[in-house]
Amino acid sequence: MNDASMTRGEQAPDPTAWKELVAPYQRPVVRRSVWQLINTLVPYAVLWYLMYRSLAGSYWLTLPLAILAAGFLVRVFIIFHDCGHGSFFKSRKANDIMGFIAGVLTFTPYRHWRWEHALHHATAGDLDHRGTGDVWTLTVREYLASSRWKRLAYRLARNPVVLFVLAPLFLFLVKQRFPSSQAGRRERRSVHLTNLAIAGLAVALSLVFGLKVYLLIQLTVMGVAGSAGIWLFYVQHQFDGVYWARHDEWDYTTVALQGSSFYRLPKILQWFTGNIGFHHIHHLRPGIPNYNLERCHRAVPLFQTVKPITLLSSLKSLTYRLWDEQRQRLVGYGQLRAIRRQPRPGDRSPALEPR
Repeated sequence: MNDASMTRGEQAPDPTAWKELVAPYQRPVVRRSVWQLINTLVPYAVLWYLMYRSLAGSYWLTLPLAILAAGFLVRVFIIFHDCGHGSFFKSRKANDIMGFIAGVLTFTPYRHWRWEHALHHATAGDLDHRGTGDVWTLTVREYLASSRWKRLAYRLARNPVVLFVLAPLFLFLVKQRFPSSQAGRRERRSVHLTNLAIAGLAVALSLVFGLKVYLLIQLTVMGVAGSAGIWLFYVQHQFDGVYWARHDEWDYTTVALQGSSFYRLPKILQWFTGNIGFHHIHHLRPGIPNYNLERCHRAVPLFQTVKPITLLSSLKSLTYRLWDEQRQRLVGYGQLRAIRRQPRPGDRSPALEPR
């Protein structure tokens, strides 16, 4: 954090200092929501047609169009995300309907995802409640106390190729097809209804474009969009200066402002990602529509104390692998040897020596 930012251990700001200021930005504006639907869904549909036409020439003509279409699919997911928070429309029913439609387009069951995502918001940055809606993160001592097989599995899971290439396809094409055993009846039903809708849409598009063309376009676009989405989610909670704490020390306001990044992207990428880079504000007040996040950031001085990360500086996040509780920061595997040699007294975790 910069000099104006909160330092670790400092008391979180009084909620009354910002709650009243952000209230005007929590109100959805119907015309802005409708315009976002138009400028997202219409270009996405047009790009699908152009990709179909371009395949008559060469796949290398299709690929740039697919990358552009993936950008619009990320915007579809942002709309889906806002509907899940009840912030895209004033009407809950309108949010649910649009959320279901956007969920079919992004291969994500709306109600099931909304339930899991609510758990993420309630536990982000809480070391005692990891495992739901987050990236698998071990502490240094948990890693060193793990078996060789678990450490190998962890290294594979955190490998950039697995995390940003293979995992997105697995998540959106396979994992999202099955409900969690802990999900409620309504959430499980949403998975099945979404699967049926996806199958129906796939059949319809296959009849129009042909099965081979449909699969080629769909998998390419989903692959690129999924990789971008996982990267955004990863860098929002795995960055230099991030805040994690044990549950008895965990604070909602602090974890929002210090545990969620302010990812300052170039304007064109900010547009495609629906302002999700203002993630510190989103975690503090999930009810703010994506198109109001930047305006809210500019209006509330508290948010401007959060040090931004840039596209270039965010690449450093690729080197982070484990959370060091003693030093209160993320570290890479290369630092394990030095950490193991310098045990600190009063550690609450298991012994440093690996099994």
